[in-house]
Amino acid sequence: MKQAILQKITGPALAGVLMSVTPIVFTSVLSYYAVVYESYIAGLTAWQWAGLTLLFSLTSAALTPPTMLALLFGYFLGWQAVLPIFVVNLGGILFINQLVHWIDHDRFIRFLRRNPKAQSVLDRILDKELEVIFFAKLSPILPFGLTNLLFALSGARLRNILLGGFLGMTPRTLLAVWSGREAHEIRALLDNPNQSLWGEVIIAALILVSIAGLWQVLRRALA
Repeated sequence: MKQAILQKITGPALAGVLMSVTPIVFTSVLSYYAVVYESYIAGLTAWQWAGLTLLFSLTSAALTPPTMLALLFGYFLGWQAVLPIFVVNLGGILFINQLVHWIDHDRFIRFLRRNPKAQSVLDRILDKELEVIFFAKLSPILPFGLTNLLFALSGARLRNILLGGFLGMTPRTLLAVWSGREAHEIRALLDNPNQSLWGEVIIAALILVSIAGLWQVLRRALA
């Protein structure tokens, strides 16, 4: 019994739990330091921002949510934050993809192949993988790191993960940068990221489009 349980505790399973819990903790940590050291952060040089971008490209995989970073970068850098945040997004996707293959990606695939029905469903979904990735990334409520983990485990092509992730995250990334740029106080921004009515409407629209798109793609794939 104990051995059977241990066999199910794979690297990706532990990573999934980690990616569900740690972003919540680190969001609070980032908020605290951004408020306390606002004047210091505002004086960072371009090279220091470049260093932070590279650092967050790694930590965004499991620790620092890119939407949260987009708000902060937008607050301090304005529209100049768009390029660094896209680097963070794509860097996080690349990092978790390589990490999954390094841990035990093959073990997960072998587990799926034991169940022909599960393998058949996965194969059908992978035929529409670019659409699935796009609509999943479009939703602001699906965790960045966890979706990256699932797509990497599924065997989706890295090209489609990157392209679908880029296209899907563009609307909410631009919205977050704009919200940060328009904010007058960082504490108010972090307490209420979508301060305008239009921001709330766009978020709701992205969620609805994401759900409807995923439903249609999965329905066609499984028909």
